[in-house]
Amino acid sequence: MNRRNFLKTGGAVAVGAGITSRNSYAFIPSHNWGKYDFGSGPVVKDRLYQGPFPQYKPERVVPGSSVVMATTRSKKIVPNYGMGLIVYVSGDIGPPQIKGESLEKSIEDLVKIPFVQKIYMRPDWRQVQNKPGRLDFTDYWKITFDLAKQYNKSVAFRVMLENPDVPYPGMPEFLMDKVPYVKLKGTWEGNPSQVRYQKEHKMPRYDHPEYQAAFRELNALLADELNDNPLVEYMDTFMYGFWGEGHTWPFEGHCFPDNQIAEKTWKQMFETQLEFWTKTPLVTNTQPDFSMVGNSDILDRSTRTHNWIRTDTIFIENEQIEPLSNRPPWIAAISEIGMIPGTATDLRIDQGVPRNENIISHVMDLGVNYWSLWNWHRISAENIMSYYKKYPEGIDEIARSIGYRVRPSWVWHFEKDGHAGLVFGMVNDGIAGVPGVLRLTVFSDDGTVNETGCLDPGYPLPQGVRQAMIMLPKGTEWKGLKLKAELEVKGERHPVNWACQQKTNEDGSLTLYQNI
Repeated sequence: MNRRNFLKTGGAVAVGAGITSRNSYAFIPSHNWGKYDFGSGPVVKDRLYQGPFPQYKPERVVPGSSVVMATTRSKKIVPNYGMGLIVYVSGDIGPPQIKGESLEKSIEDLVKIPFVQKIYMRPDWRQVQNKPGRLDFTDYWKITFDLAKQYNKSVAFRVMLENPDVPYPGMPEFLMDKVPYVKLKGTWEGNPSQVRYQKEHKMPRYDHPEYQAAFRELNALLADELNDNPLVEYMDTFMYGFWGEGHTWPFEGHCFPDNQIAEKTWKQMFETQLEFWTKTPLVTNTQPDFSMVGNSDILDRSTRTHNWIRTDTIFIENEQIEPLSNRPPWIAAISEIGMIPGTATDLRIDQGVPRNENIISHVMDLGVNYWSLWNWHRISAENIMSYYKKYPEGIDEIARSIGYRVRPSWVWHFEKDGHAGLVFGMVNDGIAGVPGVLRLTVFSDDGTVNETGCLDPGYPLPQGVRQAMIMLPKGTEWKGLKLKAELEVKGERHPVNWACQQKTNEDGSLTLYQNI
């Protein structure tokens, strides 16, 4: 195919794909997130009354109420959906490659690390699909899902449409003769022994009808298998350029005829993802719009549709700190930043503080839900554990505080009109809000009591107490009933383990009893 002729007619092809251009300048800027109106969050269909709760006349909502039970914060790792430390079993250059060791063992050693709660992998498009109409998962994908099921840990992933760290193009072979690649302008200087500094960097014409059709099919095939898969935690949003992060830095511009075609293309591709990923959260990168492809608009759209956000660094662009720090409390945030191993030459100690402790401290400053256990291009369990054995405190601290850690700190009991009522003073000992809607249910084993309702989105927050009331059937004795929590995200309910020192039941619920 003559790429020069294709570029000359790119506008006509774009029209055929439903992606058009105008003459006006199309750049959509980023904005401050503090006090920005993202709406009231996910819809709460059966909201619990959340106060105020006067005890005395003339209102007396909870007449004669008194504290009958209290819980204390847990000091253990509490695994839950929507939070945790994520171990990487593959990154930009694939899974671990440890001499004399099978791939299965290398991945299992990563998955079974005690403080690991989630598993992450980052395959290329070619590693999940080789032919139209079907998926062809690479071996480490299959190994990872088998181990996730075995160790009761869930998987998150990103499929990279393009990857500068591999010698081959991102598109599967069946698209190579149909969709042209466009060479990027500029150079990328660095160590010539690394692939990214050797290859000629090109991007496909994402707006080409054949590409759009294949992209739609890819999402349909993946979602059909994974959208309601209980082993899947989230999927990273497909974004433009290198690694799917939303840029082709340090190259100038992009592969499109103009900025507006670029933005319209990626907005359309995001809408395609929303169409198929109805139950699994999409996680959109906060990458600044260096390549002028509409990142800010996609990020805004992602947040408004109650999907999540992430960063692939916290030590480069300060612009990324803004959305992470000021996101709505019902939006989860993922922080990826690589660790260093525990070898003496890697520790980078500054005034007694190893580099990893500095990283962990800053990740916690952002109040995120997830953090990466990742050694860049040196993925191995040994590299993680070699550091942990020397400096366990930092990892232990973040493993026991990351995300949301909820419990009913106070339980009040009262009687009104022959009905018993309970007010729960819900607290969050974690560093992040609840990434969705928290549902409370008071129930009995025989099913005679099953009263349920939800807090407002994002509550309880990491600071303060959120009270909520549940009324019981007439004549019900509250002692011996059970209280459970579920997290509702995109219409799906996920069981929540209470983060309290008091004993919980096998199903994660807490038996109510008087201890005050």
